[in-house]
Amino acid sequence: MSNLVIGWIGVGALFGLLAFRMSIGTALMAVSFVGITVMLNLQAAFGIVSAMPFNLIGDWSLTAIPMFLFMGFIAANTGLTAGAFDLLRVLLARIPGGLASASVGACGLFAAASGSSIATTAAMSKIAVPEMLKAKYHPSLATGVVAASGTLGSLIPPSILMVLYGIFTEQSIGQLFIAGVIPGVLSALVYMAMITVRASIAPKLAPPVVEQVDRAQLIGLLWSVWPFPVLVLGVLGGIFGGFFTPTEAGAVGAFLAAAVAMLRRSLTRKALAEAIRQTTLATSSIFFLSIGAVMFTRFMGLSGVPRALTDMMLSVSDNQIVIILMIAVLFVILGMVIDSIGLILLTLPILLPVLEAADINLIWFGIICIKLLEIGLVTPPVGLNLYVLHSALSGEVTLRNIISGTTWFIAMDIVTLVILIAFPAISLFLPSLMAQ
Repeated sequence: MSNLVIGWIGVGALFGLLAFRMSIGTALMAVSFVGITVMLNLQAAFGIVSAMPFNLIGDWSLTAIPMFLFMGFIAANTGLTAGAFDLLRVLLARIPGGLASASVGACGLFAAASGSSIATTAAMSKIAVPEMLKAKYHPSLATGVVAASGTLGSLIPPSILMVLYGIFTEQSIGQLFIAGVIPGVLSALVYMAMITVRASIAPKLAPPVVEQVDRAQLIGLLWSVWPFPVLVLGVLGGIFGGFFTPTEAGAVGAFLAAAVAMLRRSLTRKALAEAIRQTTLATSSIFFLSIGAVMFTRFMGLSGVPRALTDMMLSVSDNQIVIILMIAVLFVILGMVIDSIGLILLTLPILLPVLEAADINLIWFGIICIKLLEIGLVTPPVGLNLYVLHSALSGEVTLRNIISGTTWFIAMDIVTLVILIAFPAISLFLPSLMAQ
């Protein structure tokens, strides 16, 4: 049996194990270990198992992941996010669907301070959704906007998915962060435009909310959002200004978040302990998946499956747009049943040679890839943000309503995706400008 046949059998076995609900990390490791044993020998397989986890965990770049997660969980558990929603609610009160648009903006701001879609969704579900429901917004809009806007945490820097993508594709994490700024803002603006149009056509969907705020209250609201400029300018300003690397920025962000929470006297022992617990659980899960992905990469390299897939796709077309559209279809289908981190780590070992052979810019594709993963976060049956939101609301809104509410936002994601594919300069303009 040739290595190529063994590789394809391994890919089939992997999806078979996932269909039986085995965890992605375990399935990746098991298939890789057995496949390498068959192709080489048991001693070689044990050698890879013993060496690769150590080499991966020893990668300095990976330290950014727990630090950015810690920053986000501190912000979520100490209430650093509430002020942004309150301010935007007042500023956008005269716009149809203003509360929903304020939720989009607040999610975007929190995403810039956390880098995590899950943290963004969990935090905003307890702040924005109750306010919209109290204002008689339709439950599907009130929940759908937060579930969808929470995905901005994957695109607006700093992003955990961008860090993982940069490490596994050997691309500059700093350039990926810069490239995500315009697409992230574009996504938020497209969401807001859709909400405004829908609320104008159907006022019952989002009844007008009158906000009476005097000058003193407005100044107080402006003052309440000062943690966001501190965190965003401290992290992104430091990266773009060349003061520290994206890896070091994670530690800076975590320190700033803790310092700001201490100044606001909201960093209690309970909040700190919860942030540490959440960070530990999330980091261990990501690292476990990453170890499986590294082993699977080695298995795929030995089998020759990526080369065969490259030849197959290039035989269909060598046009970059056609190749990206084929990959997009694959991501949308797999995104329905596999979580975003698992999907990116599962597919990169196979798709990277295809991208390189087609001479596709990996920074540009990285943004497209993240956008595709965002769609997966709100696409049933696995859409993780749907269940995070449903759990955070303790069943106050049915899962059916939440899924229904995300439909319009998924359509807007597709519109944004088409724009990003058609106009690569949107993602590459700022990185090119910074490089000069």
